[in-house]
Amino acid sequence: MTVPRTWMKMPAEPEEIEPWLSQGWAWEETGHLMAVDLVASDPIAPEGYTATVEAIGAVVYVRVLDATGEQAAQGQMALLGEATVVDRVVTEEAHRRRGLGNFVMRTLADHALGQGAVLGVLGATAAGRALYETLGWKKHTTLAECIYRP
Repeated sequence: MTVPRTWMKMPAEPEEIEPWLSQGWAWEETGHLMAVDLVASDPIAPEGYTATVEAIGAVVYVRVLDATGEQAAQGQMALLGEATVVDRVVTEEAHRRRGLGNFVMRTLADHALGQGAVLGVLGATAAGRALYETLGWKKHTTLAECIYRP
């Protein structure tokens, strides 16, 4: 690998992978590979917020806007047959603790079910793991993340 800022995520403990990495690779963090059997929930946006759902190819984007039209939360997923991979679920600092992450996740799940998916998969940070577990997601293994910095 010779391209700086290339990311690699592997379902393993970092110490298992480290002997295999060439010079220039650095550990960034360790995450959690999680999955869930999807369940419909017909989510409703919290009061004062609206949501948009946009599909571009196999990727679905959910954006939650506040009363002024500013983005308060977001998430995306890619449909892969009967599975969907959830990514980039973020709630802006000023809008946290209002159920927006929960709403984004449930909106993505409902849309995935409507497209024929039955399984959700994601890589979670430690902070995100707590939210996902409240929604029934289970950790299956550690997700080692490193970046190439020559």
